[in-house]
Amino acid sequence: MRKHIKNILIGVFTFTVGMSFSQDRRKDTITTGVINVVKPYTPSISDAFKVKETPTLDDDATETKKEIKYNIFSFPVASTFTPAKGKAAVIEKEKPAKLYDNYATLGVGSYTSILGEVYLNNAISRTESVGGYVSHHSSQGDIEDVMFDDDFSNSKLNVNYTSRLRDMSWTAEAGFQYQTYNWYGVAKSQIDDATAANIDVGHAFYNAYVGGDLAFEDTYINSGNMLFRRFGDNQGSGENRLKIKAVVDVPINREEVSTEIIFDYLGGSFDRYYNLDEELKYGNFQVGIAPSFQLKQDDLTVNLGVSLFYLNDIEAKESKFYIYPNVTASYRLVNDVLIAYGGIEGGLIQNSYYSFANENSFVSPTLFIMPTDQLYNAYVGLKGKVSSNMSYNISGRYLADRSKALFRNNEITNTSQDYSYSNSFGIVYDDVDTFSLAGELNFDINRNFTLAIKAAYYTYNADTETEAWNLPDMEGSLFLDYQIDTHWFTGANIFYVGKRKDQFYLNDGTITSPFTVSLDSYFDANAHVGYHINEQFSVFAKANNIANNNYQRWQNFPVQSIQFLAGATYKFDF
Repeated sequence: MRKHIKNILIGVFTFTVGMSFSQDRRKDTITTGVINVVKPYTPSISDAFKVKETPTLDDDATETKKEIKYNIFSFPVASTFTPAKGKAAVIEKEKPAKLYDNYATLGVGSYTSILGEVYLNNAISRTESVGGYVSHHSSQGDIEDVMFDDDFSNSKLNVNYTSRLRDMSWTAEAGFQYQTYNWYGVAKSQIDDATAANIDVGHAFYNAYVGGDLAFEDTYINSGNMLFRRFGDNQGSGENRLKIKAVVDVPINREEVSTEIIFDYLGGSFDRYYNLDEELKYGNFQVGIAPSFQLKQDDLTVNLGVSLFYLNDIEAKESKFYIYPNVTASYRLVNDVLIAYGGIEGGLIQNSYYSFANENSFVSPTLFIMPTDQLYNAYVGLKGKVSSNMSYNISGRYLADRSKALFRNNEITNTSQDYSYSNSFGIVYDDVDTFSLAGELNFDINRNFTLAIKAAYYTYNADTETEAWNLPDMEGSLFLDYQIDTHWFTGANIFYVGKRKDQFYLNDGTITSPFTVSLDSYFDANAHVGYHINEQFSVFAKANNIANNNYQRWQNFPVQSIQFLAGATYKFDF
């Protein structure tokens, strides 16, 4: 307080002295001019008086704070509380179905049909396994209006061994197949009962083979496979085929060119020609190389390649060199929704008695075998996905085949052979150009329901033959599989084959005159249903040719009417 009074007195004294000094100057006698100074008014604000946060105390005595000490007395307290541990929520899910390595199937049906199959697979170690299967399918026939035996059977046996190593895996297999059929396609108007009694229309095939596959990791040799097959019949026919193929990557200027190398040998003989009692031999070997290089840029993928083949006809002692294009491309126009693709390819197709007999079981053992020169196979198309569960594929194709093999009904002769009564098929070769339009829709509604629809239309232009024998003008198919629930399942497939042309020989007693006939188109609808009793045991029922059409797949060879078959399947592990 004293300090504030002192400051006030000093201020008053200073103000008084200042006023006295200014009055003395006004009394100056010197005359001076008057000067007026004009300037803008510039107000200012003086600093405000601020109270210090920590004031200075000038008190004579400042009290001293007492130091306070705190003491905490702790002692243990018994507690029975135990906190529960957190637990993640669990989503309920179905128990995964157990997969078994082996199964056995047995079924019986109409026409005294028997279907049996056993598949076995056993893991020897983590890298080795051995397996095999045995199957049999037979029927006693009993087709309406057929005067000869029309039964058939097909039995197969296979054993295989697989080894999977870190840098290499390989598989070896061997098998045997035995088939029996009958040349029952003899029209009643062609022969009398006495002649029919002396005809044995039975025909049996046998097929023995050994082969293997080989695959490498991180080497220039990618893969390879080999197959040797011995095929023959009960008519003295025999055929040997050895095919070896390897795929290697050839480095060229820091790029790799994928190259396929092929060696294909075929040799065989028949006891006779169709109209000549003389042994018929055939044989050739092919050596091919097919390099290709892939280019990718954004949505465009192009494969550039060429196929080179050397053919040596062993029997004719002739050789020839072939060059084919091998170019394909695809472009994603709209991601996976719209993909355009196309290409032009070609190749030397090795025909064989085995391939012909598998396509048409009623061929005669008198075939002339030679390869087909496919000059080019040009195609363009669009494919993609309309949605996550629907895809499509539309394409157009043009093929130019030289020496294309065509099945044609054999003529009626007086050779007294069991297959010479217009009840067998031979092979004729012609230059055929084929144009086709095809479409395909695939539906994967969910993991339990799938549906596929396919259709194709064909036109042919044959060079020397009157028609492109036994080639259909249209084909279509539908496939459906539906897993109804955990126990019930069903499925169906429908095939449509359009009209075909064949040559028919009418024996009028004096002359054999051929003329062209048209085989009607047909539907073949098949369905099956089954029930899983448990994880290992299930039962099923099948119906074939549901429309009950007695159609002819091949001229003079009607098929069985509607057929039923029921059976059971058992899965197991050793």
